[in-house]
Amino acid sequence: MVDPADIVLMNAGEILTLSGASKAPKTGAQMDDLGIIHNGALAIKDGLLVDIGPNDEIEKRYVVDALKRIDVGGKVVMPGFVDPHTHAVFGGSRVEEFELRLKGKGYLDILKEGGGILSTVRATRRLSLEALIGACEPYIDNMLLHGTTTVEVKSGYGLSLDEELKILEAIKRLDEGHPLDIVPTFLGAHAVPDEFRDNKNGYVKEVVAMLPRVKELGLARFCDVFCDEGAFSLEDSRRILTEAKNLGFGIKIHAGEFKDLGGAFLAAELGAVSVDHLDHVSEDGIKALARCKVMGVLLPGVPFFLGQKNQAQARRMIEMGLPIALGTDFNPGSCPTVSMQMIIALGCLEMGLTPAEAVSAATINAAHALGLGRQVGSLETGKRADVIVLDIPSYRHLPYLFGVNHVDMVIKAGKIVVEGKRIVR
Repeated sequence: MVDPADIVLMNAGEILTLSGASKAPKTGAQMDDLGIIHNGALAIKDGLLVDIGPNDEIEKRYVVDALKRIDVGGKVVMPGFVDPHTHAVFGGSRVEEFELRLKGKGYLDILKEGGGILSTVRATRRLSLEALIGACEPYIDNMLLHGTTTVEVKSGYGLSLDEELKILEAIKRLDEGHPLDIVPTFLGAHAVPDEFRDNKNGYVKEVVAMLPRVKELGLARFCDVFCDEGAFSLEDSRRILTEAKNLGFGIKIHAGEFKDLGGAFLAAELGAVSVDHLDHVSEDGIKALARCKVMGVLLPGVPFFLGQKNQAQARRMIEMGLPIALGTDFNPGSCPTVSMQMIIALGCLEMGLTPAEAVSAATINAAHALGLGRQVGSLETGKRADVIVLDIPSYRHLPYLFGVNHVDMVIKAGKIVVEGKRIVR
């Protein structure tokens, strides 16, 4: 008998371990290998996975001594989802714009008229720090209920130093008070605010000036820029991200959501951790990213929600050796869903991923998109015990039975935080 475990999960129909990719993300054919253990079990102690294997072997070693033995009755056990791209701290909604788009108004047209991101900026600025936290905590709760155990959250709806710091402080407070782990990103260059409408260069200088203060306060791990039509040019983005890199931020970049401005090449040049969207990107851009091992974070919910036909060419990216991840891009304007399960379905239905590729992209590869591949994203001994139990007979049912929350239980860092589809407080 080995040391007693805190929790033992028994009788899993499938355990998706996603093993073997903690040092580097899965690419190519590796993405179809989920490291499945049939009729498996795992043991957790002190917040970490201490053993995993066939049910009979784990039962012999742990069941008698486990403080909590849980029979999952043939359900699917897998790593918690990692969502590598969200904008989950904001005020208000954009439901009126949703209706305008349904009537034929374009997203960029709304933005040019002062709506879009700028309308959310105005709503967010009106909220106090406490009101902002209160408005956004339900979103974080819903992410957890849908199986996300680690999430990246960006600022970007403040667009001034004080308001960006307010958002980053809200992200910090949400992280401290919630079981879900939140990775903060500074996105001061999300849009040009109203007060700089005719002076974009002046706002670029303002963002550069914000960076040292954000770094001094330790409020963001990454810096991101929206490099696209209607936002920031390639040179604007280079200027901001170069300064951020010099200050020690990890680098991310929105690129190719609406138009290819060359953001993929900039991401490769600066050694970005990820480049996100890539709905419009050249083959040469994909090659550059693959050579430099930059993660491509694909966000299929955005063109789906905006009614656009152009999805990122996920199949071609995999063929060319680019590691890809999936994220929700949860935000009030272009993708208001918190569900990584829905994104897995869209990855299959809209991008042509196999169910296994989509699961790899939503777990271990998404962890690498946040620099966390050695800590989370797979079920391997010594890694954090972020585990979800899905009430389905096989992982293939995730994209097949879409639009339904299949998560029955969430274990976060060794503690049960969702049970019977309800948060355990």
